[in-house]
Amino acid sequence: MSGIFGILASNCSISRIALERATDSLAHRGPDDRGIVVIQSNTTPRFEIGLGSRRLAILDLSPLGHQPMQDPENGNWVVCNGEIYNFRELRARLRDEGAQFVSQSDTEVLLKAYGRWAEKCLRELRGMFAFAIWDAKRSRLLLGRDPMGIKPLYYCSTGQYFLFASELRTLLSTGMIPRRLDPAGLVNYLNFGAVYDPITMIAGVSALEAGHYATWENGRVTDSTYWDLAPHGQSSTTSSYLARNKTARKDLENDVYATLEQAVRMQTVSDVPVGLLLSGGINSSSLAGILSRAGIRLNTFSIIFREAESSEAEYARAAARAFASDHQEVMVSQRDLLDAIPYALKAMDQPTIVGLNTFLIARQTRAAGIKVALSGLGGDELFAGYSTFRDVPRMERFDRFWGRFPSILRRPLLRMFASLAPDTDQNRKLAALGDGRDRALHPYFLARALFTPEQRDSLLASVDQGALARANARLRESLRHARALDPINRVAYLEARCYMLNTLLRDSDVMSMAHGLELRVPLIDHQLADKMLALPGSWKLDSRVPKPLLIAALKGALPNEIVYRRKQGLILPFERWLRENLRPGVEAALQNISQVPLGPLLDRDSVRQIWDDFPSQPTSLSRVWSLYVLQRWCELNSIVS
Repeated sequence: MSGIFGILASNCSISRIALERATDSLAHRGPDDRGIVVIQSNTTPRFEIGLGSRRLAILDLSPLGHQPMQDPENGNWVVCNGEIYNFRELRARLRDEGAQFVSQSDTEVLLKAYGRWAEKCLRELRGMFAFAIWDAKRSRLLLGRDPMGIKPLYYCSTGQYFLFASELRTLLSTGMIPRRLDPAGLVNYLNFGAVYDPITMIAGVSALEAGHYATWENGRVTDSTYWDLAPHGQSSTTSSYLARNKTARKDLENDVYATLEQAVRMQTVSDVPVGLLLSGGINSSSLAGILSRAGIRLNTFSIIFREAESSEAEYARAAARAFASDHQEVMVSQRDLLDAIPYALKAMDQPTIVGLNTFLIARQTRAAGIKVALSGLGGDELFAGYSTFRDVPRMERFDRFWGRFPSILRRPLLRMFASLAPDTDQNRKLAALGDGRDRALHPYFLARALFTPEQRDSLLASVDQGALARANARLRESLRHARALDPINRVAYLEARCYMLNTLLRDSDVMSMAHGLELRVPLIDHQLADKMLALPGSWKLDSRVPKPLLIAALKGALPNEIVYRRKQGLILPFERWLRENLRPGVEAALQNISQVPLGPLLDRDSVRQIWDDFPSQPTSLSRVWSLYVLQRWCELNSIVS
């Protein structure tokens, strides 16, 4: 695990000072080691490539794991952020093909795999990673990102330079990238409270998408897909057959369970102690159960709030007892979390409305001496734990039904609904669905919306149609891949490729690595995800049991108080904080939003209306918070319009 940076110069030289400064901006991601190299090509035109790495040593703690790493056999260089969990199996295969190794690191396995299989090596990797390989013979740079998008990678071209980094802010720190806001990124953020890859908040900077690789060769950048969550279409005949054939269904389910257990065990590989973040929910408790059954006893950690309204202590303790883990509780207060807000805002690589919980949990876990922790993130997306798995199919059915009405009737009915229905988030989204003003939107995107299209357009001083089209392009692409799926699997695909990817995974990476903590997420192993999406969606919902396939994988080992508890997550008194402790700062920030860079982009009166509505509409607190975070992020990073 590390933070990586690189700069490629065509017919000019690299500033070593800029290379060192950018690399050291990632010190929080890799406090254990630092490495920099400048490579000069002997080609025409002339190239220089500078690679930098800040390493968090997890596998092979010796100097042999140092990065940047060179393969003496072919002269290739690599910097890699992440872990290749199947590196031992790959090393055995490569040895059979004649490869020789000098270290026990997974990075060397990646380097040798590229030397044998070029970019096809990406299809062999099982892990979380973002890497860059300089191919010395071809004078070609390859960037790769893991299939699920767990580890981030950003890149851009500016003049004679091509740059990449683990964090957007590192690119900004070079002084070579204008700190200019991308209007499409702003549209994304107002839509969902996060920016959707490949768009970022900075104009000209792109995120390498999950399951993609990019090559730089002779000044040209090419982006390619090597893996996607395959759209397995289940015909009604196949689903009917599986419903009747209990043996076939059992075989498929057992294959999923075997892959799940393999993924969990595989992600405990480490040369430093590994812990498990145990919340007492189904996801993290399932990890504890699978490890217990495999005879692996990890330390489990729970963040316990002193205030009863926020505490999940009883459920975490029940799981720890059930699986006999060595359990530790870290006691914190809501005051601790409130005090952490300024530091969490500084840690944000891009603005986001979530991530504060992860920031505090990661800080406390790292302070307890843990360097690697397993998380249950992803269980709700793949095993259908969200309310969206029931709500969105209903919204799809309503959309089809509503579309049969003549347009001459739809508008009067909508006006009647707007005048009679209570002014709630749910009713505003229902009205937006009926209005259909933004046909790029699918009911899923309305269900996940922060602001409805009408509210978003009101907030924008002027609607940039080009920015809107760019923001919607990725949504359309996601829908294109999901169309062939049944309604429940369609939601699973969209949750994994939209909300989880662009909010949960990005925030978990940034907030955990702010403290030098490696967070692993076994429930979204890409082979497991692929097999889960191949199962009929109807198997994933049960009116009596939440996440029935995940529960079944534990074979009755999960305590009933965990299985049947009401899903709530970590409850924080944000509404009270916004009215009391945070009010002066939030109010001042929203007043300053009329200044550069947001002033020319956002309508001041609409922003003020969001704040004025807050006392009477408690559900709008996330909108207030989102605008505050946006303004503070722009201020902290000196962004211009």
